Amino acid sequence: MEKLMTTSLSLPGPPDLAGTLRARRTGAIPGLTHRPAAPADPEKAAELDRRLETWARGLDLFPAAWDGDFAGFQFGRAVVLQHPGALDLERLTAAGKLLLAENIVDNCYCEEDEDKGGSHRGLGGRLIMAQSALDPLHSAPEPEAEWQQGVQADGPLRSYHFALKDYALLATPSQTDRLVHDIARLHLGYLAEAAWAEIRYRPRVWEYLVMRQFNNFRPCLSIVDAVDGYELPEQVYARPEIQRVTALAGNATTIVNDLYSFTKELSDPGHLNLPQVVAANERCGLKAAYLKSVEIHNRIMDAFDEESAALSTASPLVARYTEGLATWVSGNHEWHATNTHRYHLPNYW
Repeated sequence: MEKLMTTSLSLPGPPDLAGTLRARRTGAIPGLTHRPAAPADPEKAAELDRRLETWARGLDLFPAAWDGDFAGFQFGRAVVLQHPGALDLERLTAAGKLLLAENIVDNCYCEEDEDKGGSHRGLGGRLIMAQSALDPLHSAPEPEAEWQQGVQADGPLRSYHFALKDYALLATPSQTDRLVHDIARLHLGYLAEAAWAEIRYRPRVWEYLVMRQFNNFRPCLSIVDAVDGYELPEQVYARPEIQRVTALAGNATTIVNDLYSFTKELSDPGHLNLPQVVAANERCGLKAAYLKSVEIHNRIMDAFDEESAALSTASPLVARYTEGLATWVSGNHEWHATNTHRYHLPNYW
């Protein structure tokens, strides 16, 4: 790992940045492997948005810089698309609170933005406090009381604490513990990305994919069985083949995020996403790197489809779980492809 501290690649500039930004294409990425998603019920999505905004404002979770952005994110529609088999609206609401809390922590702690208080510097200290909002301090009464006051005094910590508390009312203890550990994985990914940014390191493609396996949507995928009203038993969930298809689903959908976010991230040439990393390593233009990234996604998605189909014959419960992963991935793709408030595609076709 010493090489990580000493090697830095320069990123090639885009061949036609202005033209890329002018195109502002919308819709699905051509050639990207994806399943069609079940349509989102607009009334259900609107009710979820109402519930989530009421919850967030009641806990004073939004930074001032977020005023007006809530509707554009479409939290309610995202959750409805991602969980078409949800048992009830309460479980969808719990999923939405977790999604919202994860975004608040990411934006307020990890992003380089003075208005929100985030920074790469010192991120580890903030994230260990964030993890404690999910995995509480067990100590003498006095430090426990001070810890509780600290959690209550900070918006991102409050978001984690109360989102997990509400989820735990609907999930089993093992499902709740599973989520806590997957958010710790997420935090590890955040730390890796921040460390690379501090030393201006440009990872190799495989290194970037390792980081994104941790800094990805896995916590959202961890809850598909609880939201649908059943449990994949811990001893089954822990099996290597189940862990592999779960990771493949998370990795595919995280590359989807890289691809749809690519155009808006062009204004920050130091920002890491898969096309930028491919371009730096292969010394090619961003168009070629972007199309190569689509191919990488498709190979991961093909592996998920093939391996989850084989696993689904093991038992009806495993089949239900792998289908839940697949529907989450397709719903999340649909949210990206249709969220014109946030995403536009480059003019590469």
